[in-house]
Amino acid sequence: MIVNPENVPNSIGSNYPQQFKSAVAGRVKKRLGDAAGLKNFGVNLVRLAPGSCSALRHWHTCQDEFIYVLEGDVSLVTNSGEQVLKPGMVAGFPAGDADGHHLVNRTNSDVVYLEIGDRTPGDSVNYPDDDLIAKFIGNNWIFGYKNGDIYED
Repeated sequence: MIVNPENVPNSIGSNYPQQFKSAVAGRVKKRLGDAAGLKNFGVNLVRLAPGSCSALRHWHTCQDEFIYVLEGDVSLVTNSGEQVLKPGMVAGFPAGDADGHHLVNRTNSDVVYLEIGDRTPGDSVNYPDDDLIAKFIGNNWIFGYKNGDIYED
């Protein structure tokens, strides 16, 4: 299926619990994989405003992730520290590697990148900097505290 990204609606906001949503307030996604009818992996065209993050720093137990920078310079933050990714650079995050990561736009211009991830059932996400975990149950992410209690919004 051929998809024109201009015809794909913007996805704004997050399904994070309320206290974490501000970190990604400047993130706008176009769910290209969904628009193309893909079932096994997702592809998102993401625009990240200055000062915003792609996500809270995290790692997946079952899902691989891949980032390809199209426009702008973005800081990749991992357990090892920070490095700047420029257009044409890529980063991959294998499932089960406990290297928490996210992108932060520390510039005065928007950053645009593709994010690709699989949709492996039973995935969970760990957030090393926050009292947060997530489990993919059915077709929904369920967020909880690290002690196992569920966030109630």
